Amino acid sequence: MASSEFRAMAGRMFAQPNSSSQAMNPSANDGHRSLGAGLRAVLFWFPAVLIALSVVSAPEEQRGERVLGGAALAAAWGVAVNGLRVAAQWERGVILRLGRLQDVRGPGVLYVIPVLETMRFIDTRTLVINIPSQKVITKDNVPASIDSAVFFLVEDAPKAVNAIQDYTFAIAQFSQATLRDVIGGLSLDELLSEREGIQDAIRTAVNAQATLWGIRIESIQLQDIELPEDLKRVMSRQASAEREKRATITKAEGDREAAESLAKAAATMAANPIALNLRTLQTIDGLGASPSNTVVLFPLELSEAVNHLVTKAIPKPQDG
Repeated sequence: MASSEFRAMAGRMFAQPNSSSQAMNPSANDGHRSLGAGLRAVLFWFPAVLIALSVVSAPEEQRGERVLGGAALAAAWGVAVNGLRVAAQWERGVILRLGRLQDVRGPGVLYVIPVLETMRFIDTRTLVINIPSQKVITKDNVPASIDSAVFFLVEDAPKAVNAIQDYTFAIAQFSQATLRDVIGGLSLDELLSEREGIQDAIRTAVNAQATLWGIRIESIQLQDIELPEDLKRVMSRQASAEREKRATITKAEGDREAAESLAKAAATMAANPIALNLRTLQTIDGLGASPSNTVVLFPLELSEAVNHLVTKAIPKPQDG
């Protein structure tokens, strides 16, 4: 029994973290890097080397006392030097003295009283956290998966430390809940066509709560909207049918406009015989340009005379 429990414990210790659990708890990377380590090392080791040299150069009968005194002095100096901190230009240090909030320091070289004070670095740059894919259902009962990102910055460092335990995690969770609420009140067509309005609505709702934590939400971007495959196929067929409908309507309108233009042109030519003759000559000239065409000319006047004789020869029907 003990061996099985040990194997189970070892498996939990060395197992790979679950990607789904990591996705549900996104957090921005801590951007603080220790910039004061080199300064503390120089300030500590330079006097420590001098103390060691004084101990080595001391007479043998005084060396023991100097070793004890030098060790005590080096330890005290190390504790004092350990309070030095360096904050980058974009960082602010929130100071707690015996658990009470004192002030905000930085950027530059800071000093934290050892034992009495502690400091937490806050990044004041614009931070971004990825909101993993959220499964939502629209107002017309269409499921969708939405990826998004939140851009925010810390405006009030003491409030961000004192008012909320982990502001990055809180912003991520609150954004997820707000995204589901906003999308749940929209139809699929509104979700696909009003992305800017949806982003503004989510940002306004999240920013109202984040302000209480000393944080300002700059923007929330919907990165991807994933729909079910069968719905995609239906939408594709609908879009194709809509395009065919527009093409048919456009062709019909073109034919109608062409017919109206031809009718106007025919009326103009009928009122002006010379224009009709010129059009006939242009047509003949166009046919004669190709060597594969054989053109037989028939006088137009003769054709009109024949039509006139035929009209006279056909007797009119008698009434009654």
